[in-house]
Amino acid sequence: MVHPARLLPEWASSNCRKALTARYLNMLFKDHAFIRMIHRNFYPLGDRMYRSSQPTPGQVADLAAMGIRTIINLRGRRESCGSYFFEVRACARYGIDLIDFRVRSRDAPYKEDLFAAREMWSRIRSPAVMHCKAGADRVGFMSTLYMFVVEGRPLAEAQQQLSWRFGHIRQAKTGILDYFFDSFARTGGRTVDEFYEWLDKEYDREQLKRDFLSRRWANLLTDKLLHRE
Repeated sequence: MVHPARLLPEWASSNCRKALTARYLNMLFKDHAFIRMIHRNFYPLGDRMYRSSQPTPGQVADLAAMGIRTIINLRGRRESCGSYFFEVRACARYGIDLIDFRVRSRDAPYKEDLFAAREMWSRIRSPAVMHCKAGADRVGFMSTLYMFVVEGRPLAEAQQQLSWRFGHIRQAKTGILDYFFDSFARTGGRTVDEFYEWLDKEYDREQLKRDFLSRRWANLLTDKLLHRE
């Protein structure tokens, strides 16, 4: 779903102090914004795109001051989430387009989504920012795809966007994102055209899910300790 700049949906327009306080506490504690206020996990992906964790309203203001024109929310539409509520409001306030483009962190990607991502990047207003919750897994996957498809970087270099540096743990269930790109690399393909041809004609999502194995210690770390989505 696309929220055009300066267009505030009715569900996000309430200014009831009690409701706003409840939303803010939800953002701060249940959605762990207090951590992201300290560490934004914010990095450039070239001149037209950045990667980030979920921005707070103040961080959206900072992005607007930088000249950011589009925010791509990889968590999807989440009206009950305080972070999403304030993000929608802040984007409307600062004239930033907000695009809800849901990506999964523990599941093999759908090929339709990867074709849609390429089309989306071709039409958005830039510069732009992509984010998930922590800025580690979903945005790491999409940053890899972006660096390969849009920036024209070799896949091995692009895959550095999925690394410990950003908080990504490939031994966990989230490692299926690495395994997806590794599966294409094993075909010997190198170009973007070869990638999308493989995706369209050879990629077997269900088989990839059956073949991938995660490690228990890593899953405990990401799910129980870090509380990743």
